[in-house]
Amino acid sequence: MDKSAIAQRVEMLRTTLDQYSYQYYVMDDPSVPDAQYDKLFQELKQLEQDHPEFVSPESPTQRVGAAPLSAFDSVQHRMPMLSLDNAFSDQDLLDFDRRIKERLKIDDTVEYACEPKLDGIAVSLMYEHGILIRGATRGDGQTGEDITQNVRTIKSIPLKLRGEAIPELLEVRGEIYMLKQGFDAINEQARAEGGKVFVNPRNAAAGSLRVLDSNITATRPLEMCAYSVGVVEGGTLPNTHTRVLEQLNQWGFRINRYMASAQGAQECIDYHSKLGEQRDYLPYDIDGIVFKVNSLELQQQLGFVSRAPRWAIAYKFPAQEQMTVLKGVEFQVGRTGAVTPVARLEPVFVGGVTVSNATLHNRDEIERLGVMVGDSVVIRRAGDVIPQVVSVVAEKRPKNAAEILFPASCPVCDSPVETTPGEAVARCTGGLVCPAQRKESIKHYASRKAMDIEGLGDKLVEALVDKGLIKSVEDLYGLTTDDVAGLERMGAKSAQNLVTAIERSKQTTLAKLIYSLGIREVGEATSRSLEAALGTLDALITADEESLQSIPDIGPVVAHFIAEWFAQKDHLALVAALKDAGVTWSESEPKQPEELPLAGLTYVVTGSLESYSRDEAKAHLQSLGAKVAGSVSKKTHCVVAGPGAGSKLTKAQDLGVEVIDEEQFIAFLKQHGIG
Repeated sequence: MDKSAIAQRVEMLRTTLDQYSYQYYVMDDPSVPDAQYDKLFQELKQLEQDHPEFVSPESPTQRVGAAPLSAFDSVQHRMPMLSLDNAFSDQDLLDFDRRIKERLKIDDTVEYACEPKLDGIAVSLMYEHGILIRGATRGDGQTGEDITQNVRTIKSIPLKLRGEAIPELLEVRGEIYMLKQGFDAINEQARAEGGKVFVNPRNAAAGSLRVLDSNITATRPLEMCAYSVGVVEGGTLPNTHTRVLEQLNQWGFRINRYMASAQGAQECIDYHSKLGEQRDYLPYDIDGIVFKVNSLELQQQLGFVSRAPRWAIAYKFPAQEQMTVLKGVEFQVGRTGAVTPVARLEPVFVGGVTVSNATLHNRDEIERLGVMVGDSVVIRRAGDVIPQVVSVVAEKRPKNAAEILFPASCPVCDSPVETTPGEAVARCTGGLVCPAQRKESIKHYASRKAMDIEGLGDKLVEALVDKGLIKSVEDLYGLTTDDVAGLERMGAKSAQNLVTAIERSKQTTLAKLIYSLGIREVGEATSRSLEAALGTLDALITADEESLQSIPDIGPVVAHFIAEWFAQKDHLALVAALKDAGVTWSESEPKQPEELPLAGLTYVVTGSLESYSRDEAKAHLQSLGAKVAGSVSKKTHCVVAGPGAGSKLTKAQDLGVEVIDEEQFIAFLKQHGIG
């Protein structure tokens, strides 16, 4: 054959093999015997070996592993991979449905997309012009690991998308998992060879994805099921979640065969019950059902909280339980002084892991259970939730069972333990006098979402406190390289890096400062609301509970905690000490939400800005009162378009929505005192 004929034959073989793979791995409907597939595969492989100029990365022959990596590179997700809130009962789901209707201000029945929650590893797959260019783990939701070489070996992940109207840039998100049969097979082989035996299919999938040698990944029976999209540029998608998944299926992705839509909460409950009955008979593990508002327009209206979408929830199946013996109880003290009883157990295997500790929550829970040391107890582990004691097997109680006595004084600092009327939680009254509370408050202050002091991990905080080098967060700013270098496993360079990171943290935002103070029930979103509504720390300090409740998303309980925190002299002294140490933050004139310049307006940020990250741009817009949406609609007031803006820019132009570039955006922010 001449070169032209060879090229045509290679292309034909690839197209045919891709179709066979799609029918086999995606549609579960093989159209030819394995021998026929193998024959064509070997022919293509031979042609590519004889004519390497025709080798292409998307060829079926290129799914073999590559040379081992020395480490995984980090990947910054352009759109965060968020977590899901959980439901554990029908009432939780009914409450979720009620909140959806309240936020949308509707009485109509809401349509939901229903999908089994596969027990695997979430991944992001990026396609450019239909070609797979990157695979990444979820990581912490903001940053993951580049596992492109490994995902390329998974046959249910298309290297090249099929069909038409494929967006120029498409991020597909899904779950990589291992079938029970495949899990049993690799464990049987591991036992025969004296190798590592995996605990459960999820553990096996995670281990297979995170090996540095993709040749090993290629031998593992992994599957991938698509469940959503992330970044989409240069193309459009259908207007409901289920139709989006059906489109992904046409482009070459496996979607779950049990996916369905449901009208209202009761149909969701019925679907959950039906799948729960089939759970043990499925070829893979599922730990619940994910319900999502099906309309993408309604999803956009509902938006997100800081860590999860408001329009989705994971309704977990009843937790797996086992019986064991409670050997003792210890009491731990948290950042807010909460004294939590922790059960020390005879180790027991529950839900794929060995459990030796479980929470008893509080004094009321101990009394409700009637539990005693020495009792046989039932332990429940639901997903990643901390294991808990759910019941006592009274007939197994030994004669020497001992009563659990809640401490009258703190087990760490000996300060009195008190319970506020109306609360079940007992708290140490020692405040920052208590070493346990000091340590936890410093850990929180240094965390990434607070002051983001790189290198100041939990163990280092504990060492600094134990050595008497710091007692409170303001002491961090007095540390020297000699102080830090004197600690175990800390060299001069590491010490200098830490001191530099501490110095860098002095410049922050008001929202991050508020969050870093560790006020009860005040998270990131609440901190941003306080910053937007009040503008200055002095305004926050002097605000009473009534005025705080006028701020969106702040109710009476949170307002009380805020006012109570700033009413304490020790806390005001802490803020003053931080100022004296050189900590600064940007402030503005206090304004009510409706007085903010962008109140009631919806903005969209797209493309890659050079001066700000997308999160920073979003935070600046929110501080001016804007709602920042993820997609463009007729309700969008303005689109901020940086380099690389794609389909969102096109849609804005089609709808006649105002568009500004980065230079105009920077000038706009400066007009309002930002930057």
